Amino acid sequence: MNASKGYESPGIAGSGAIATGLAAVSTTTADTILLARSEASAWRAEEKVVGACAKIEGAEPSRLRVTTDPADLSDCDVIVEAIVEEVEPKGELLKTIAAACPNSALATTTSSLSIAEIAEAGGIDGKLFGLHVFNPVPRMKLVEVCFPDGAESSREAALAWCAALGKTAVEVPDLAGFVVNRLLFPYLFDAVRFMEQTGMEAGEIDTCMKLGAGHPMGPLALLDFVGLDVCKAIGEALYVASNEEYQKPPKLLVEMADAGKLGRKSGAGFYSYD
Repeated sequence: MNASKGYESPGIAGSGAIATGLAAVSTTTADTILLARSEASAWRAEEKVVGACAKIEGAEPSRLRVTTDPADLSDCDVIVEAIVEEVEPKGELLKTIAAACPNSALATTTSSLSIAEIAEAGGIDGKLFGLHVFNPVPRMKLVEVCFPDGAESSREAALAWCAALGKTAVEVPDLAGFVVNRLLFPYLFDAVRFMEQTGMEAGEIDTCMKLGAGHPMGPLALLDFVGLDVCKAIGEALYVASNEEYQKPPKLLVEMADAGKLGRKSGAGFYSYD
């Protein structure tokens, strides 16, 4: 690894939208390994990355390797965990990766959880930094980066890698939700409460915010895009950290998520998707 040039042998652990999007972007600069949980998820992840590469200038699917064995990532100079937004699964996976890949820098794409708490759960205190990319990864330019105590040694290489990927990195504190989600989700949740209070349609509220505030996407459509299960998890993490009611996910959103109405990925949320 040349710290001034960023990471040159990255690994991505996960098979969802963030993991596959980051893997696709990563192939623009380096051979990339993606770690999936099973053979079935590996096949689906490879298909997603190949599809994403077709839409990214300079992306090269031949630079991607997909595996289910953590040991295959042992030569990676950085490994980025990108799985479900829960502390224990993240910590467990990172513990496994750290054991198999002792010389690799470790990062998490968490959007709402404490990096220090994840590191503690994985027994890797001081070795984990935050690399919060946004969905869809190929299009979104921001990366919130966070270097808790002990992880500062990754700073130069991480910032250089973000630049190489065409992203703008902003250093943020290790606070629940960092900057974007800490400020964004109370607004999104308030849109749900407003819809309940007024009886307005989701499309009417979204049209007001798009045309009146210049937002590219209305709040309810954005919740559907992110996934109501993910939004619920983010809201719960924000609420635990702040104990502020306005950070808590609205009852309607929680009920919808629990019923499997997750937004675009399930075919139904605040909108229906055919």
